[in-house]
Amino acid sequence: MWIADQWKDYEVIDCSKGEKAERWGNYILVRPDPQVIWDTPKNNRCWKKMNAHYHRSKKGGGEWEFFDLPEQWEINYKDLTFRLKPFSFKHTGLFPEQATNWDWFGDLIRRANRPIKVLNLFAYTGGATLAAAAAGASVTHVDASKGMVNWAKENAAASGLSEAPIRWLVDDCVKFVEREIRRGNHYDAIIMDPPSYGRGPKGKIWKIEEAIHPLIKLCVKLLSPNPLFFLINSYTTGLAPAVLTYMISLELKQYKGHVEAQEIGLPVKSTGLVLPCGASGRWQSDNV
Repeated sequence: MWIADQWKDYEVIDCSKGEKAERWGNYILVRPDPQVIWDTPKNNRCWKKMNAHYHRSKKGGGEWEFFDLPEQWEINYKDLTFRLKPFSFKHTGLFPEQATNWDWFGDLIRRANRPIKVLNLFAYTGGATLAAAAAGASVTHVDASKGMVNWAKENAAASGLSEAPIRWLVDDCVKFVEREIRRGNHYDAIIMDPPSYGRGPKGKIWKIEEAIHPLIKLCVKLLSPNPLFFLINSYTTGLAPAVLTYMISLELKQYKGHVEAQEIGLPVKSTGLVLPCGASGRWQSDNV
């Protein structure tokens, strides 16, 4: 398992009975987590000192209950700064477990000793975009949500990356990739963090189990002759690490590199154990 254990402004304090208590800077949030199927005593005082609590509804969805929390605040990861604001479906605007991937590809970009063009698909609020740009890459950031792209721009400004070579695009990711293929554009690295389920243009339904392999095949057509890395993140139970390994290995076999996929996770302060948070599949060039 790859563990995001370099955070100072974030930690999972404890987790039990379908919930996790997390510290985001100076504030404690309690949110549901489907992985937390164990029932251990909630003795840690964080459960009583929370600043906000997301209650899941039995009908689906849920709502926040706020006690003492600003509308937005910032936390840092190394040289990056992220603006947080709790919104629908329990989210805060950041997936802190992804820091383990930021560190991995940031190191590859720094060691490449050449200009690196990165394509970040389903790029959300820009964590991976900023990590790649801070490492020296030029980045194309694509997300279908205008609100998320604007939020990512705010994070870039807060991180001192307003002038970094980042192209911000509000677009359907699959349609964008198809157009880039027709334009003959290429990238040295591709990052994708596709949703498990969603609706695309004209109401077309996206199911990751059906759509991910065709998207990988399309994205491989965008790779430069000497690609640096290829990263897929999955929060879908059916997309186990071995499934990611198989698909990436199939489609990138013409390039000299190696594939590894593992669960990613966050340390839990109260127990010293690790909370699993999805999986990542990584391909990297053997020429680094």
